[in-house]
Amino acid sequence: MAVFRIERFTRLPAAESWRRVTDWERHAAHVPLTAITVTKAPPTGAGTVFVARTGVGPLAFDDPMEVVRWVPPAAGRAGLCHLEKRGSLVRGRASIEVCPTDSGSHVVWVEELGVRLLPRWCDPALARAGRRVFGRALDGLLGQDT
Repeated sequence: MAVFRIERFTRLPAAESWRRVTDWERHAAHVPLTAITVTKAPPTGAGTVFVARTGVGPLAFDDPMEVVRWVPPAAGRAGLCHLEKRGSLVRGRASIEVCPTDSGSHVVWVEELGVRLLPRWCDPALARAGRRVFGRALDGLLGQDT
């Protein structure tokens, strides 16, 4: 499995960073060729399932995910969200942590990503690509487009 970590510091308060990075449908605006459908109406919590459909026409695939842990930030405490990827093509898990800081918040996104039929020797390239794509998405979600 490819593993990568992305960190961003922002002036946004932890509650606002959390709201932005856990607005699943909003992720689609920052990931090319992707649409996201949430199968359970907000508010999000453990048990929420959403599907990222990536690609064009017959070359598209679904990446279903389930929120398995949901602890929003509160009273100076970090927020933590764990996701399980449950697709037939893409498997793995993600962890999103939003920590309050004196000047805003610190967001840490860790992803473990496996793609069926992709050999393990491709993991470093997959991690680099994931870091780039998800890093840009995180920048967009936090309003840090460069």
